[in-house]
Amino acid sequence: MEGLDTLILSRIQFAANISFHILFPTITIALGWVLFFFRVRFAQTNDEKWMNAYRFWVKIFALSFAMGVVSGITMSFQFGTNWPGFMEAVGNIAGPLLAYEVMTAFFLEAVFIGIMLFGFSRVPGWLHMLATFLVAFGTTMSAFWIIVLNSWMHTPQGFEMIDGVAYATSWWEIIFNPSMPYRFIHMMLASFLTVAFLIAGVSALRRLMGDRTREGKTMLKVGLVMGAMLIPVQIFMGDLHGLNTKEYQPAKVAAMEGIWETQRGAPLLLFALPDEEARTNHAEVGIPGLASLILTHSWDGEVTGLNEYVAEDGTVMHPPVAPVFWSFRVMVGTGMAMLALSWLAVFVMWRRRHMHEASDTRHWLAVEGLPKLFLIALVPMAFSGWVATLAGWYTTEIGRQPWLVNGVVTTAEAVAQVPAGMVAGTLIGYLVAYGALLFAYISVIVYLTRKAARGDDGRAIDMDHSGKAQVAALSPAE
Repeated sequence: MEGLDTLILSRIQFAANISFHILFPTITIALGWVLFFFRVRFAQTNDEKWMNAYRFWVKIFALSFAMGVVSGITMSFQFGTNWPGFMEAVGNIAGPLLAYEVMTAFFLEAVFIGIMLFGFSRVPGWLHMLATFLVAFGTTMSAFWIIVLNSWMHTPQGFEMIDGVAYATSWWEIIFNPSMPYRFIHMMLASFLTVAFLIAGVSALRRLMGDRTREGKTMLKVGLVMGAMLIPVQIFMGDLHGLNTKEYQPAKVAAMEGIWETQRGAPLLLFALPDEEARTNHAEVGIPGLASLILTHSWDGEVTGLNEYVAEDGTVMHPPVAPVFWSFRVMVGTGMAMLALSWLAVFVMWRRRHMHEASDTRHWLAVEGLPKLFLIALVPMAFSGWVATLAGWYTTEIGRQPWLVNGVVTTAEAVAQVPAGMVAGTLIGYLVAYGALLFAYISVIVYLTRKAARGDDGRAIDMDHSGKAQVAALSPAE
């Protein structure tokens, strides 16, 4: 890492920490609600497949929750070690918001997660269901307060600066800042899509391993249908979020679209090689006018270019273009892959259900109504939500540069004055630890999947409609 200064290394280190941390809340936020759905369905139907699904996925929830807590603690330390200028300038706002997150969310999760994880047969069914609901609600509230702070950093309002320090003038304006509703809904949908494809991918892997239980088939359907329903909503919300960003952070939008000169009828670039030194793009492939249509809802709408954000002295006040440009396309491309695969898989399952409902014949590619090729495709898509979330997060956060709090404090003003070598050393340590933990996390999920597919996870044997062995768990007290 020779040649990198403290600022760049500190940014890379924080990016590494938050990239690792965000993976796990992205799962637990939505998975808590999915578990609550499983629990309610079991109470309504008394069908063991819903409790079996609950028992399997609550293990992954617990694992993800623990990883999120540990990585969140190390990340919070960096506000003091790497970014003291942040808390010095806006600590009067950031501090209370983080405290609200602890008081209203983390304590709620911590109190009830024990009942949720270990209270299957030790407490009445209604109490176990309530504990599941409160943990799910707690994860959502945790996300709410973090998104409030992050959104305020992008669209700050409700404060005044006195001697370089921010003081709150309206907590209502701080909490409900202009980008918060769009960012919160967008993040919640991202979490549900992440969980939808995780459930579908893991369930597909179980079936490829020979699992023919009703719970496995049901979970596969739940994941695919949830993904197919939510991805169009996410695309719609993404459009609204983009319009909000264009209003409050036009330089970010210009970087996302790779537009250098202010123009009407701006093209939507499908591919380009941004060149910041020459301030142009190479090898452009685009659709004329489509960027203007998306961003202004007019084919001839004006889109502000990046060159508008260069001061007379040559100071660049827009984000680095290539990372924002490409991360945005990775996010959109992953979303399109989610849309295509989920819709096609749901359609095929629906068609096969009607074609084979009166016949026991199965094509060699079919596994319980879904072709094997689809199952194979779903397995690597299990973590596609992570890819889309990280790409979207990079688009958002790199797109805020050079500001840490937009228009208030720059990243360079907030960084700690410590030797670059010290930051590099801790960065390497973080990367090694996170790489090992991520490998262990995925390995545990694969182990749990294989164990469930073999039916040797302590459940009793039952039979499904096809006559093949099915495994059913003992139900908790109702």
